[in-house]
Amino acid sequence: MSAGTGDLLAGGAHGPGRLRALTEVVLDTLETAARARGGPLPAGGPDAVARRTGALCAPVLPEEGIGAEAALADLVRAVAEGAADPADPACVAHLHCPPLAVAVAAELPGAALNPSMDSWDQAPAAGVIEELTTAALARLVHPDAPAPDALITSGGTESNLVALLLARERAAPGPLRVVTGANAHHSVHRAAWMLGLPAPTVVACHDGRIDPAALDRTLAGLDGGPVLVVATAGTTDEGRIDPLPEIARIAERYDAELHVDAAYGGPLLFSERLAPRLAGLDRAVSVTFDLHKLGWQPVAAGVLAVADTGLLAPLSLRTDYLNADDDTEAGLPDLLGRSIRTTRRPDALKIAVTFRALGRRGLSELVEHCVTTAEEFARALDARPALRRRPGEIGISTVLFRPVVADALEPEAGDAVVAEVRRTLLMDGRAVLGRAVAEDGDGRRRLWLKATLLHPAAATAGLLPLLDLVTAAAQRAAAEGGGGGDGGDTGAPAAERLSP
Repeated sequence: MSAGTGDLLAGGAHGPGRLRALTEVVLDTLETAARARGGPLPAGGPDAVARRTGALCAPVLPEEGIGAEAALADLVRAVAEGAADPADPACVAHLHCPPLAVAVAAELPGAALNPSMDSWDQAPAAGVIEELTTAALARLVHPDAPAPDALITSGGTESNLVALLLARERAAPGPLRVVTGANAHHSVHRAAWMLGLPAPTVVACHDGRIDPAALDRTLAGLDGGPVLVVATAGTTDEGRIDPLPEIARIAERYDAELHVDAAYGGPLLFSERLAPRLAGLDRAVSVTFDLHKLGWQPVAAGVLAVADTGLLAPLSLRTDYLNADDDTEAGLPDLLGRSIRTTRRPDALKIAVTFRALGRRGLSELVEHCVTTAEEFARALDARPALRRRPGEIGISTVLFRPVVADALEPEAGDAVVAEVRRTLLMDGRAVLGRAVAEDGDGRRRLWLKATLLHPAAATAGLLPLLDLVTAAAQRAAAEGGGGGDGGDTGAPAAERLSP
């Protein structure tokens, strides 16, 4: 295939015309592929998906190209027919949100213009948009701080890594001790390992939250030195929020700093009604906050907010081709110290577009919808004799439940039934449910099915057929002894699946 550069490029005067034609191919293929899939994910399991995908995509690197339109049609069809679609109400396993159309549309100019956010001369206006966006987010998290700031990151893992990095530098010569709950995200432990810090000291939790008394005892038992306490506002498995005011008071009593991983719960701040659940968050020196979870942004859209911009000084770096001293002195903004990455995408653009489009009130309505839907879903579960919800309050928009038939079996066999229900629905392409091990009302840890409700428009009534699917699958699994069938390419009829 041969083509002039004018037919190849997305930018410049002629790029939009070429993009318009190609975008139509993408949109048409997405539409037909979603109908072909017929549910929240493809039926048949990994082998069937690999077989169908390979048939459309191989060879990925042919000797001669097949052309832009044909390549787009094939690969978009493959990825869409083989997708786990979070816009389907039965796709509720993870903190995996359906992105807003306006946010997805904002990705196109960012990709077409391709600003790299590591120097002003690669991203003149994009740098300003990022500055305005991070300032708004910093003020949301630390409303009373004199000079708060925020960085755009790739997500919670990077945000937690940078938070521990900054704390390590403040603690030099250290060593910094990290103290966190047993409910903490795995990225906290991985960050400590990557940074050469001692393994975090783990504090016991009660009902999925850090036990303040246990934290007090832990800090009292340390032999001095700098300490960073890491709390969580929205745990991955249960959506629990640690008692932040008490944790902040205890940390201050021992001169420890506080970082809060609010990757899940942070967007509650958009809502006046729900923001009080995060009371004490503003007392943290740094806060992780994701918008590709309860913010409906395409991945990636992470944030690390800090109480004072001076805390970011350790990230400063000079390299002559990006931020020479004389250029900075002459007024060219220095973007290099705004990340641990060099080349990075203009992810603030889609966030800014969404914020401008919806405003805080519009974002609040979407957050509140998800929380209310989860509460209604929990009540619907409580009305189903064949299903049992984990005792206690739900966590933000996460609901844990299990079939009652599993409780009638020995613990290991009962958990096997729960696991088999999830796998059966995955293999059939009918539902994407998560799994979590969590404490039951009797104190025993059991396996639960997890519904993480992040759909900003799904009605509770549209989720109820999911409970019927679980009940039927559980009865079959219990009758078969909770075995692990191979799933096969069962290809459940589209009419039997939940769909938007």
